[in-house]
This record gives sequence, structure tokens and C-alpha cells, in this order.
Amino acid sequence: MKKNIILIATILVSFTSISQDKNKEVHVLLEKMVSDKKVMGVVAGYSVDGKTIAMSSAGYANKKTKEKFTTATKLRMGSIAKPMTALAVMQLVEQGLLDLDAPIQTYISDYPTHPKTQITTRHLLSHTSGIAGYKNGKESNTTKNYPTLYDALALFKDRALLFEPGTQYNYSTYGYTVLGVIIERVSGLTFEAYMQKNIWDKAGMTHTGVDKFGVKVENKSELYSRNNGKGKAKKAKENNLSNRIPAGGFYTTAEDMLKFGNAVLNNVFVKRSTLDLMRQHHSLEKENNAYGFGWFLYSKKPNEGALIGHTGGQTGCTSFLFIAPSKKAVSIILANTSRAQSSVDPVANELLKLSVYYKKND
Repeated sequence: MKKNIILIATILVSFTSISQDKNKEVHVLLEKMVSDKKVMGVVAGYSVDGKTIAMSSAGYANKKTKEKFTTATKLRMGSIAKPMTALAVMQLVEQGLLDLDAPIQTYISDYPTHPKTQITTRHLLSHTSGIAGYKNGKESNTTKNYPTLYDALALFKDRALLFEPGTQYNYSTYGYTVLGVIIERVSGLTFEAYMQKNIWDKAGMTHTGVDKFGVKVENKSELYSRNNGKGKAKKAKENNLSNRIPAGGFYTTAEDMLKFGNAVLNNVFVKRSTLDLMRQHHSLEKENNAYGFGWFLYSKKPNEGALIGHTGGQTGCTSFLFIAPSKKAVSIILANTSRAQSSVDPVANELLKLSVYYKKND
């Protein structure tokens, strides 16, 4: 990438005007998504070297009441929860309290064993455990409540595995539910309490928490969806996330997500060597968008791990987080509308470009 050479005499603009220009640049992208009726509400931004360069929002948090979607609006993050859970697991590994390669029965004694290979924490982190995903749409959109994560295991733990653990890759939300129970057993805290103390508080994320069915949260968006990814965004029925909290059961704000990304870059959660391990290819034969421990690896070989992040998609949410460690850049987009990935992805990619190619004198 060529270095921009700009004469100081020609850039007599203040930082405020630069920020306004950058905000407008992002806002134009978001307004088009809303005007095209692809999403009901959306927020996005990016930071470089720990400083927020741009942040904007568009649309509605509640169309019926005409409540605007703002940069402080809370909404679901979807599967971006997985990197957070993975970091929590690796904290316990660093402390010597958790063995990546021990059978999970070491921590959950009554979890069903299998004839040959036993599932390990390593398998769960990398989606190579063989545990399947949702059985059907009804299971994904359930309103059934599971009082504890351990109770949620009953939903799937006795089902046949898709393959022998460690032999293939299959993205599994339920595998991360198991990780949540392991965190509880090893730490002695509830999963929510552990995440609050060791992830959200450490990053200064004051507007992030567990999305609880039927519990009203101040300044939180309504849920919207598009039918099969087509047509206009419409109000969606609320579903219960208690069967998948560690995998996709959190709400957040865009500002908190930038704080999270910067905490990752600054090794607030785990050592640099641990993050490096998490950025390695652990998903076996999967080549495109390979998977590490809780992270998708978006760069191709031989640069896998140079660009990490995660997508999110669930009722009332489509999201995308990118982190470029070498550039110290973080970008985030959060929409309150599900089945909108085809609209969110191009904007997420544009945000990534803006953050990676940002220059202090822009």
C-alpha cells in the first residue's frame, strides 16, 4: 500500500471536520440500506489505533413509535458472541484450570460418552466436535426457556454426532452452549457472571449483557426480519435464546463492540501468544473462511489469521465484526433485521476497507 504524501499546507482542516466527513461517509452507506428497505435500523463504525474514526446510524429502533435508531441503541449481536466465549475459555486455559485436549466429561461428568473419540474443548472451539446445529426452524425460533445452560444440554446431548470428533468441520451453535457449561464448572461462576467480570468489565463494555426472553432492556431495539431474505423488513416474533447464550445470546451497542475489538488488539483478555493460537487454522479441511478458536479467518493462505472476525445472524439481527491486528483496525456493523446478510456484507467489507486504509491525515 503506497504511502499518502499530503502537503501540510493543503490540509488545513480540524479533526472535528475530518470526523464529520468520516461519519457522513458511513452514514450514506447506512441510509441506502434503510431507504432500499433492506433493514429497519442499522449502526456501524470503525476505529484505528484505539480511536473511533467514524460512527453512524440510520433507520428505526421501533418503526411503530417512530423511535430512531441511534449509535447508543442496544440490539442483538448474534454469533459475534462466540469469540467472546472462546476468549473466556482461553483465559481458563492460561490459568491452567482447563485442558484443551481433555474429554469434556472431565468437566461435565454426566455428558454422554461416545464409542471411540471423546469430544474435547479443542473440538468445541473449532466446530470439529460433530455436534449438529438446530434440528429445525422451530427449535431455532423457540420460546421455551431453559433456566440454566446445563438444562439446555438436554435438548441435544443425546443426539447422534454427525461424525467422529476431530475428523470434520461443522459449524455448531450448540457446541458453544457446552463451552458455556464448562466455563461455569471450571470457574465456579454462572456464565453470565463470568462474562461480566472477565470480558465485558475488562473491556469497559457497559451496555452489553445477556438477552433474556421477556425482560425489557432500556434503549433496546425491536426485532425485525425479511422473509427469506427478500421483501421489506417487518416486525419479527421474539424468540428465546436461553439454549444458545454463549453462542449468540447477548445484546450490545456498536460502541461496546469497538471497545471489545480494541481490547482484543491490546491483549486485555489473553496473552498475545494465546490470541495467536486462536488465530491459527483449526477447522481441518475448511479452506474458505477457515475457523480458529472462536474466529473466522478471512485471509487466505499463507496469511490466514491476518484478518479475523465473525458474522452474526438470528431473529432481529444481522452483524459483522472485522479485526485487522496488523493495522490495529476494528470495524462493526449491527442491524436489527434478520435475513439481511446480502445487504450487510457489502457494507461490512466497505467499512473494513475504510478502516484498513485509513490514514491519520485523511
